[in-house]
Amino acid sequence: MERKDWNVLLVDDEHEFVTTLSERLALRGIASRVAFDGESALREVADSPPHLVILDVMLPGMKGLDVLRGIKAGYPDTRVILLTGHGTTKNGIEGMKLGAFDYMIKPLDIDVLIEKMNDAMGSGR
Repeated sequence: MERKDWNVLLVDDEHEFVTTLSERLALRGIASRVAFDGESALREVADSPPHLVILDVMLPGMKGLDVLRGIKAGYPDTRVILLTGHGTTKNGIEGMKLGAFDYMIKPLDIDVLIEKMNDAMGSGR
């Protein structure tokens, strides 16, 4: 599947961060939708199941790992890359056990993210 055909959902409560990330992906031929909280993310997933979700662990209200559980329960083939902040890997590792494809620590290197996205889309996990 070519990048232009990917259905990507970005989920993060930091509006400027997620908007900028969406723009940077678009410049690389990857269109994306955004959600700013877990509940909105699950609605977006139900409305149009994405191939790939980039999901922040720390969200207001419903936490990212709970969103991951919801995605994997209803859409097990959707790949999820978790974003963790504060230099911790605990949530990332827990997310991997719950079915996330991978995790990254903020701040992101866009080239590394693209590499992980390519890996996720080429994988059956």
